[in-house]
Amino acid sequence: MITSYFPKYVAVFALFVLSVGALDTFIAAVYEHAVILPNRTETPASKEEALLLMNKNIDVLEKAVKLAATQGAHIIVTPEDGIYGWVFTRETIYPYLEDIPHPEVNWIPCTDPQRFGYAPVQERLSCLAKDNSIYVVANIGDKKPCNASDPKCPPDGRYQYNTDVVFDSQGKLVARYHKYNLFAPEIQFDFPKDSEFVTFDTPFGKFGIFTCFDIFSHDPAVVVVNEFQVDSVLYPTAWYNTLPLLSAVPFHSAWARAMGVNLLAANTHNTSMHMTGSGIYAPEAVKVYHYDMETESGQLMLSELKSRPRSEPTYPAPVDWSAYAKGIKPFLSEQLDFPGMIYFDEFTFTELKRNAGNYTVCQKDLCCHLTYKMSEKRTDEVFALGAFDGLHTVEGQYYLQICTLQKCQSTDLRTCGEPVGSAFTKFEEFALSGTFETSYVFPQLILSGSQLAPERHYEVSRDGRLQSRSGAPLPILVMALYGRVFEKDPPRLGQGPGKSKLSAPFQD
Repeated sequence: MITSYFPKYVAVFALFVLSVGALDTFIAAVYEHAVILPNRTETPASKEEALLLMNKNIDVLEKAVKLAATQGAHIIVTPEDGIYGWVFTRETIYPYLEDIPHPEVNWIPCTDPQRFGYAPVQERLSCLAKDNSIYVVANIGDKKPCNASDPKCPPDGRYQYNTDVVFDSQGKLVARYHKYNLFAPEIQFDFPKDSEFVTFDTPFGKFGIFTCFDIFSHDPAVVVVNEFQVDSVLYPTAWYNTLPLLSAVPFHSAWARAMGVNLLAANTHNTSMHMTGSGIYAPEAVKVYHYDMETESGQLMLSELKSRPRSEPTYPAPVDWSAYAKGIKPFLSEQLDFPGMIYFDEFTFTELKRNAGNYTVCQKDLCCHLTYKMSEKRTDEVFALGAFDGLHTVEGQYYLQICTLQKCQSTDLRTCGEPVGSAFTKFEEFALSGTFETSYVFPQLILSGSQLAPERHYEVSRDGRLQSRSGAPLPILVMALYGRVFEKDPPRLGQGPGKSKLSAPFQD
């Protein structure tokens, strides 16, 4: 059974849009899919067995596509690995792959399925888009033959790519993107030689597309937004929530806000692997999101978005993330700092001892400042202010600068940085800032129960403070300013050397 969340006023608006053809706004849909996984085998499945499994998943996606289309959606995003799963070797993934041509070939697989060989998955996705008059975004596998004349050709004579495809409302293939920053376990796929910056135009704005781990990167994520000026980003992902700082919904919504674009994020749903958290995010607000660790069912979400958010009066002003923090003197404290680990990174922490106060904690060049007021200082909960300035090196390498306020797992300071689900202490006032070296800082505010704080309760000031504004007491679990310093990154976030198709060096 597929359920959907779509406010009634949006449904009425959708009918209005379709009737008069106004495209200043559009209806976006994302589907969080509980993927039907193949049996893990040492030997590859037959091509027929692989197609049977993929069709079972597409049967579910088809229901979501049809439901979205009947509710006026112009485009729907489905998750990474959503058609066949993720536990494969190079050999066992092969029966699931198809040859996906470049969109410049002007191809509608639904009406000409044999033009580029055996392509039943592309044919079915194309027909889903065409028959329902909706753009369909899916993640499948591409295969490209190579030979000894290519010094990087794998021994099995083919490249295998984690690939996003987009079919327009006529069923035409309009975008193909090969994931550039593979996550460490993706041994079944090859790294593309170059980063691809894939964009396409629609009547409802300019779109870019990339996949999962790419969101941490400069290439292609920042380039697609800043250089190619897309309005919206399509984002299939298979995101394993890693609390406290890398939960899907808080991170993705923060990225959309900081980068100033719409983000349509579709995650897989597998609670045993902590995979959940999809949403539709605008630069100025979270439109709708889904986070569910209790059930095993999929979820369809729809929301109205501005087609070209940069031209809107509500478009957020640029933030100078270090302006405030570099203009004040550090708050002095006689207490000692202490170390704590968050996702294999050693933070420097200081404990919040009183119900109100000012604290500073520093690591290397980053100093984090916090001013706060609690409703009361409980004896059974401990909070700490932390700073990290360094290269993250586990499951990818990327340079971080992070300021964070967190509830510790227990009153033992050694648990600070460990995941925690609930908090009873309420903060009436807060302001967090840091001396960041980067303009790419992603603000997060997570409340008890892993819920996002509503925008009416906080703001990001132009001088770089994440601060309260409503006076409402908030049960904060995590508050963070998550900074990425791209110029200090290795050549590629994953493994091996990489290069960009843009020759100009990155300037922050």
